[in-house]
Amino acid sequence: MDVTDDASVARAAELAGDTTLLINNAGVSTFARLTDGAEEDIRLEMETNFFGPLRMVRAFAPILGANGGGAVLNVLSVMAWMAFEHSNGYGASKAAAWSLTNGVRHELAAQGTRVTGLAMASVDTDMIADIEDEKSDPRVIAKAALDGVETGAFEVLADTRTAGWKSRLGEDPALLYPHLTEVGVAAR
Repeated sequence: MDVTDDASVARAAELAGDTTLLINNAGVSTFARLTDGAEEDIRLEMETNFFGPLRMVRAFAPILGANGGGAVLNVLSVMAWMAFEHSNGYGASKAAAWSLTNGVRHELAAQGTRVTGLAMASVDTDMIADIEDEKSDPRVIAKAALDGVETGAFEVLADTRTAGWKSRLGEDPALLYPHLTEVGVAAR
């Protein structure tokens, strides 16, 4: 199915009327820079990583409610809380998805639907196969995610890098990006 296509999402909801767990895992990263990356790449990331889960939640919320409440698992990223020289379009889309996750958690609580956000750093998948980085085993991430859903966790921070960045959200950005201060960007 295509989470960027309303008709595709509607067909999936028609076919899956017995759903009790919705996992929003579709994602794309074009490695677009915000200032000079192709706008269509950034739009694709927003369409897939934010509007895709929104479409799915809207289509499946009535089904989950009718089936006793169930749960939603939204796959997020540490990139929602950090920036690099590249991938900032992706990061913006995942920050929006994090906000979406927190919002629908409130909106679906009355029907008994639990919403869990799964955040992680690099995972050994096709999306980042060509990137040199420490990568988590997808099976370990999937187990942590499903354990979190089962226990009703609001959020699963699946690795230490993700937990570290999440714990730093309240810090001064100059502390998070000291290399920018060194080149005089913060002093202007």
